[in-house]
Amino acid sequence: MEYDVIVVGAGPGGSFAAKTAAKEGASVLLIDRRKELGAPVRCGEGLGSHWLQELGLKLSENAISAEISGSVLYSPNMKRAVKIQNPETRGYVIDRKVFDKDLAIDAGRAGAEVIVKTEVYDVIKKEGRVCGVKANRMGEKFEATCKVLIAADGGESTVARMAGLNSTATLYDTDFGIEYEMVNVECEDLIEIYFGWSIAPRGYVWVFPKGKDVANVGVGIGGLEKGNAIDYLEKFIKNNKRFKDAQTVAIKGGLIPVGEPLKELVADGLMVVGTAAHQVDPIHGGGMALAMEAGGIAGEVAAKCALEGKVDKKSLYEYERRWRKKAEPKLMRRLRLRKVLEKLNDDDLNAIFENLTDEDLDKLIKGDYKPVVEKVLLKRPQLLKVLSALV
Repeated sequence: MEYDVIVVGAGPGGSFAAKTAAKEGASVLLIDRRKELGAPVRCGEGLGSHWLQELGLKLSENAISAEISGSVLYSPNMKRAVKIQNPETRGYVIDRKVFDKDLAIDAGRAGAEVIVKTEVYDVIKKEGRVCGVKANRMGEKFEATCKVLIAADGGESTVARMAGLNSTATLYDTDFGIEYEMVNVECEDLIEIYFGWSIAPRGYVWVFPKGKDVANVGVGIGGLEKGNAIDYLEKFIKNNKRFKDAQTVAIKGGLIPVGEPLKELVADGLMVVGTAAHQVDPIHGGGMALAMEAGGIAGEVAAKCALEGKVDKKSLYEYERRWRKKAEPKLMRRLRLRKVLEKLNDDDLNAIFENLTDEDLDKLIKGDYKPVVEKVLLKRPQLLKVLSALV
């Protein structure tokens, strides 16, 4: 089997890349190892409305679990709750099983061939260039060749490593996340975020409403921290009367790379997209929208290069150049913020919550650091060394 483009991984980034490449006229094969797309779920399933507009997406009715008007952030001592509601915080909690399948269907309708329950166990190389995959589909082995291979196979990506790129995240740059889908949970139309070293070291607890009385309740903690993420989540639930009648109907979890994106996103015949490329927001660990953004660029460049017969690293670098110019500056600002937050203890965080208005914290989240830092330093000058990294 020969294709212009092969995409491994039918998550949001991979399906978006496959759809885009097919629309550009390339022959495309989209491969996924799972028998059911969208499972297992490894995120809170939140997606901002502004991303839908930017990506040109329209959610199907079945993909929407709940509409969200904003978010509320809680200080470690629970004495301050900051409600943020603006166009950037509005959005949806989606059903990933439906959403991911919808994206793969879109790719198929655009002309891509889609196959599931297919494990890629090696890549094919010719004279140093990646030019295909070796795969096993329900016990039947086969080879498929291509001009461009797109690795979109998630945070534990094996395709990039098999192709020769170092895609392994360090423990420091990895969060461990665990999430319960729970019923009998009272929720507003707000995403809830809880901070504190005692409840989530180097991370946070979240509650994402999924409908009438259903919510995703989860925790992410830093990879170097002592203790188990599930223990922190159980402790949070046990200490919150709101969950006394709640029942867990699903458990999800996984590793989340939250450091810098990969140093190299392309090689001869190869592109890396989404969580496989560590294109993840360092603050909240979300990667869905970023993966689709990268997938759209990668699919367009892959199709163009494949059809022109120019698939060397220099030609494919157009994807990396465009993505870094568009997305990386914001991600690096967010990474600086994360590194600062990790150096603050609960007393520091409580003081910041108490001395800043809701508007100030909204600015902080959006990346407008300087006026917020100046205000904090007036009340807590001892944080000068830590906060100076933001300005």
